[in-house]
Amino acid sequence: MPSNTRRRKVEPAGAGNEPGFGHGPVRGGSLPASSSRPQAGLERPPLPRDADALPAPGPEFEAVIERALGELDLDLTPGMRGAIDAHARLLLAWNAFVNLTAIREPAGIALEHVADSLAAVPLLLDHLATTHRNRRPPGLLDLGSGAGYPGLPVALAIPAGHAALVDSIGRRAAFLEVAARAAARAFELHGEEPVPIRVLQARAEVLGRDPQHRDQWTIVTARAVAPMSRLVELALPLVRPGGLLLAWKRDAGDGALQAELEAALPLLEALGADPEPHIATVEVDGLRDHRLVAVTKRRATPGRWPRATSHRRALLP
Repeated sequence: MPSNTRRRKVEPAGAGNEPGFGHGPVRGGSLPASSSRPQAGLERPPLPRDADALPAPGPEFEAVIERALGELDLDLTPGMRGAIDAHARLLLAWNAFVNLTAIREPAGIALEHVADSLAAVPLLLDHLATTHRNRRPPGLLDLGSGAGYPGLPVALAIPAGHAALVDSIGRRAAFLEVAARAAARAFELHGEEPVPIRVLQARAEVLGRDPQHRDQWTIVTARAVAPMSRLVELALPLVRPGGLLLAWKRDAGDGALQAELEAALPLLEALGADPEPHIATVEVDGLRDHRLVAVTKRRATPGRWPRATSHRRALLP
């Protein structure tokens, strides 16, 4: 995969995108964004569904995003920026009552979640430019989405033809549904075609044996899901031949990441992937110890994978 050497202007999804996963408008209440937890004994107010009724993340959030886009050499459309902003508004509001992330300040969300997610876009655009020419926009599936990062910003910014956000916990899946609808509304308000996104409340090892998902996805993303030796077994059955598994990892400089990757190497060829992953540094200040581990799949995964949970426990929470 060639390095990012040109200024990139990301274009909105076109009318030819694969249909079928869209969301309609949703109405709901609103509550102020807050980093505090509700007091014991107080009834929780209705969780908001209308991002436009919530406070903006603020100038520090915007400044971090602007700096990161400059470092990544990315230009996002107004619809993409609006969708990322709507996602963050909802996260700040929901996180006061539902534990979606330990990061509670807008600037921290901008760096550790949004910028960290968008750091993969140049790498993915390079990959798609060389392997996905003259095809419909790619499908992207994000495993263990949690608060929606990295899957939602990446799907919006490529842009994907369609996307699926996967989490096995009901409260997280509920948030992802609301965030996906808010993102679609932001695109529409700017006159842009939304990226069709659906939410799957499911476990990875179940999806990996479902013919609708097995060997079907051009891109599978995962952050903080499992060690690589377990992640490749969960994720590669979902990737189509020629597609890519992209994992977010952190390198503390103590050799732990290298050991983790070496433990996964014997599985790669057995699962139908290239025997050596491509490792890229996240080129954003404050995230230089983050790594993107890209595994290219070459052929269909043999039917014995993924193994039953009793043999290999999946780490999707």
